[in-house]
Amino acid sequence: MALHLIVDGYNLLAQTTRIGGGPNRHSEMARESLLRDLASYRQRKSHPITVVFDGWQQGWGTEQREYRLGLQIIFSRRGEKADQVIQRMVAEFGSACAVVSSDHEIIDCANARGAFVMKAQEFAGKLREMPVPTGLAPHKELDRGEDLLPKRGPEKRGNPRKLPKALRQRSRQLKRF
Repeated sequence: MALHLIVDGYNLLAQTTRIGGGPNRHSEMARESLLRDLASYRQRKSHPITVVFDGWQQGWGTEQREYRLGLQIIFSRRGEKADQVIQRMVAEFGSACAVVSSDHEIIDCANARGAFVMKAQEFAGKLREMPVPTGLAPHKELDRGEDLLPKRGPEKRGNPRKLPKALRQRSRQLKRF
């Protein structure tokens, strides 16, 4: 079963416009570009995706939901922030969802419910990755990875080349994306 991906829209948009130098993050053009990128990501990975945007200052009186490009798009109602909508969805899905946000309040809530959390900058890099054509091996850089090995003191025991258990688990979870 694929994880349900819940994306903090403006948070991710801030990262992608910072990386790509695109248009103003609150413009309609920037939102549409992000939605197209997420739709192509959804086609590659087949995760159900919900994108939540703030509507608390200029939004409607009720929460607006629409389905476009295979994505569920939610604009929070006037007076409610996207963070509150995301926290409500995390409470509903629990560990069956993954959250993309750099907001500490959302990260803490998601971790408490057992959801997988990916920071917006980290996911922006995954969003821009090009899919590898089938049958071709990806180009690998000739790097020995010595900078990735954990620094260990003389009191430590075990395999010094093996990453700590928490990092290995996170690496396994990231491979799903």
